[in-house]
Amino acid sequence: MINNKLVKKGATLALALAITVPALSPAAVNAQEKITIDAVKFNGMKAPSTIEEMVKTYTTATVDVKYSNGQVKTFPLSYNYLFKSEDKVATVNGEKIPAGTPIDVKGNPIKDPSSTDGKYFVSDSPDSNSLMLPINEKLYMVTHYEYQTIDAAGKSAYGLVPASMSLTELEQDKKTGEMKPVKVEKIDFSAVNGLWIPCNGSLSPWNTHLGSEEYEPDARLFLDTTSKVRSQVETFSQFYFGDKAKANPYFYGYIPEITVEENGKTSVEKHYSTGRFSHELAKIMPDNKTVFYGDDGGNTGMFMYVADEAKDLSSGTLYAAKFKQTGVENGGSGDLQWINLGHATDKEVKDLIDSGIIFNDIFETSDTPKEGFTAIKTYSNEGKVEYLKLKPGKEKAAAFLETRRYAAILGATTEFNKMEGLALNEKDKKVYIAISDQSKAMEKDSTGKDPADHIQLPKIKAGVTYQLDLQDGQKDSEGNAINSSYVAPSMSGLVVGEDLKEADSFGNTANVDKVANPDNLSYSESMRTLFIGEDSGAHTNNYVWAYNVDTKELDRVLSVPAGAEATGLFAADDRNGFSYIFSNFQHPGDEVDAKSITAVNKDELLKAVDEQIGINKTGGIGYISGLPSLTNMPDFTVTDALKVDKVTAKSKSVTGTTEKDATVQVYNGKTLLGEAKANSKGKFTVKINAQKAGTSLTVEAKDMAGNKIESTVIEVTSK
Repeated sequence: MINNKLVKKGATLALALAITVPALSPAAVNAQEKITIDAVKFNGMKAPSTIEEMVKTYTTATVDVKYSNGQVKTFPLSYNYLFKSEDKVATVNGEKIPAGTPIDVKGNPIKDPSSTDGKYFVSDSPDSNSLMLPINEKLYMVTHYEYQTIDAAGKSAYGLVPASMSLTELEQDKKTGEMKPVKVEKIDFSAVNGLWIPCNGSLSPWNTHLGSEEYEPDARLFLDTTSKVRSQVETFSQFYFGDKAKANPYFYGYIPEITVEENGKTSVEKHYSTGRFSHELAKIMPDNKTVFYGDDGGNTGMFMYVADEAKDLSSGTLYAAKFKQTGVENGGSGDLQWINLGHATDKEVKDLIDSGIIFNDIFETSDTPKEGFTAIKTYSNEGKVEYLKLKPGKEKAAAFLETRRYAAILGATTEFNKMEGLALNEKDKKVYIAISDQSKAMEKDSTGKDPADHIQLPKIKAGVTYQLDLQDGQKDSEGNAINSSYVAPSMSGLVVGEDLKEADSFGNTANVDKVANPDNLSYSESMRTLFIGEDSGAHTNNYVWAYNVDTKELDRVLSVPAGAEATGLFAADDRNGFSYIFSNFQHPGDEVDAKSITAVNKDELLKAVDEQIGINKTGGIGYISGLPSLTNMPDFTVTDALKVDKVTAKSKSVTGTTEKDATVQVYNGKTLLGEAKANSKGKFTVKINAQKAGTSLTVEAKDMAGNKIESTVIEVTSK
């Protein structure tokens, strides 16, 4: 029970943020019935300043929770790994393989031909996580492995190696909420011709995972047998099918939906009717029919889909937005007019693909302006202006196989840049969308040569997170009613980054105390908090932030390794009484060598990243623990506070008083030094090894039900 009107502030994490106050003891239930949370205040962490801090994934943030009885409890946050993408935790054909290893059409792990000892490919880029609602009393997590940065020989492997997803069965401690992986399996995409660069994803309201396929291969350039696109798709197909002749760009660029059955098995279908473009993420609205998308890249569009039936994305109508600018304050603002691109079923589009259709079957092209041809500029065709003419009867093929191009021909805006993640605020009827880098096509066209110039916003390389207001009763550009109560007629800036004129001593080119290059977004309805994860070259270390939509306060709550991106952000307010925020990091150490860093020794920093993690070799999946439960309140019937006696460098135990029969644990960082149970009078003695003077010890007390009573940090004295 939470008083949402009074919640003041929430938290953002990266790597599964777990809330660890479980169910109440039965004796306290009656006394606890009327207690709610009045305010949640996050006390953010400082940016990392030493090599030790810059290499690790960590948090020093705390959370103050004020309850309706007036009491305030402080909860320190900490970070825990589940596994790394290089860890051999996945089982394929009876063999333990790295979690990030892709599998081919036959379900076999794919070997890296550049490896001298026959090793498999291992993605260093884990991305989206969906923590499913319990299925047959079990918890499952779907995770994306977006791409492979380099092969064993150190050469670029981006977009050449088939991507993958894993399904992890998680064991949840009933008292603490701690998560541990018990089984990891690779998800089979053979029924849909494999998986192409899955970036972010989301959990549908009906408990399926909606993935993505971004940077769709350009079907026009594919026709040039000497092109990079042709080579890329053929290499991908050789790895996946064992046959480059099966290469087809129209196989990829859609939303795959993964269903986890009650027996833990998965099934996959691609929703071809949702359009083909650089899908970053699909976010379902509360009507279970309306979907908003991110279209990543340069010169991209904004798209919306309205399904024919609730909880069924196999048929529907696709729309593209035309942006009409209304202001430049706080990043910018504009009205959105929605253009109907057409209606289709998955089967209709799949039949077109299976017929062997190619780009030249859909459009005529010209190298110069020509009567009857429309000039457009999109992410496709390497961002160059194209002159296209739709062939008769090819409207459906254009709308659903060449969605962005067709949208531009019909007058939609294709000037967005680096459109990334989305999140839904259901109560306020808002969608949040990240523009990671507001520049290039989003600026005014100073040359006057672009076919359209709808967007003329200020250049903000550090990016802007926008909010879209959702309304009922909206009409499309032709005046026809849109069958949805969740249509966005406008958008405006919400959280704005700040570029620096020159790099600081840590190599940051954006203000380190503001969000730079927002990417992953996830929203907590209970905490009234928008979580923002960075994919930033402007910050040497990327962060996860908590932005409270009521107080407008922004706090840094997690730092990931230098050069790494914070990915896989996913807020789950309630899983068996516990709350979690998942996130990952990917490609650690990437591009750090090119930064101007003087605050620390850059060579030593790179050496530490490579030795402790591995530059561009692995990624991490994990969670932050320490948040209070949002559904089960602590036991306030006990008033005995935690008191800890002085600890010196010669002490072999930690003593003090707390609630009777409470469990007391003593930690040095993440290392548990010892634990003991308080007696009937609340006295406790925890045996430990002697610690050095100046060491900070965390002492934590939990009641018999596992609820955290209190924790405190003490410093070991010399005498």
